[in-house]
Amino acid sequence: MKALIGFLILALSFCAQASSNSSVDLGDADADVFDLESVRRGAAAYVNYCVGCHSVKHLRYSRLGADLKLKEDDLRKDVLLDGLKIQDSLLSAMDKEDAQEWFGVEPPDLSLIARARGVDWLYGYLKGFYADPSRPSGVNNVVFPDVGMPNVLWELQGLQKAVHNAKGDDKAITRLELAQPGKLTPKQYDQFVNDLVAFLSYAGEPSQYQRLRLGKYVIFGLLILAVLFYKLKKAYWEGVE
Repeated sequence: MKALIGFLILALSFCAQASSNSSVDLGDADADVFDLESVRRGAAAYVNYCVGCHSVKHLRYSRLGADLKLKEDDLRKDVLLDGLKIQDSLLSAMDKEDAQEWFGVEPPDLSLIARARGVDWLYGYLKGFYADPSRPSGVNNVVFPDVGMPNVLWELQGLQKAVHNAKGDDKAITRLELAQPGKLTPKQYDQFVNDLVAFLSYAGEPSQYQRLRLGKYVIFGLLILAVLFYKLKKAYWEGVE
């Protein structure tokens, strides 16, 4: 119960922080959870850039491989880290005490992050880092001000700088500009972020794939029943006449 209350308080604080920075337009997510290629790329991105700190404890590698139609060899090559078993959950190896010392807070599990915040929030957050020498990590975020997480994707995105409103005394951030290009073009980075968001959206509800497949059969069955009931009704009233 304490953990649930803590999570709700944390989630509400995140929402408040996000709403206070809505003046910066970072665009909306274009993440398609049913694009398996995109979700596969997102899973690889998570393993390469996120799993060092963040777990997705409610998802097993075996379930991931089955849902994304990955052969075991491809799963081991692209997603499964050395020394792990296919039945293992997606867990970070980071020690909690180390995380507290380095970041001041334990990095959250990402199993339900997409459901709690929404894909647009995640998309904006991953695009919202900018240089801020006043912060311990050297960066800040327009979606989550004073965030403790460093920008682990800066080599891909590049370094952004904040452009402030010249009018007034608040010096509000109006937009972000790319000060130093990264390995990816802005368009490529947008696709990278959408892939990662698509994976996190899938991870929040892996059963949606099975539900979609089952839903097709349910609808087909209902159509057959509708035809049968129509013919039964027609035959019944013909007999009455």
